Amino acid sequence: MTIVNVHEAKTHLSQLLRRVMNGEEIIIARAGKPIAVLSPMQKPAEPRVPGNDAGKIILHPDFDEPLPEFDI
Repeated sequence: MTIVNVHEAKTHLSQLLRRVMNGEEIIIARAGKPIAVLSPMQKPAEPRVPGNDAGKIILHPDFDEPLPEFDI
């Protein structure tokens, strides 16, 4: 991770954003103390669509019947 001070971040924001878009995380510091992190935003997860597996799963009428007894 790269650490830059606030003044440098303001001066070179476009360049820093380009680096962030390439996956780099950059820490912004004031007086040597980290105060913020520039990091790439993650894509939001695709919304789930109900019924994607319709017809692929078959539940037999006796699926919840008790199992046969086994001798151990």
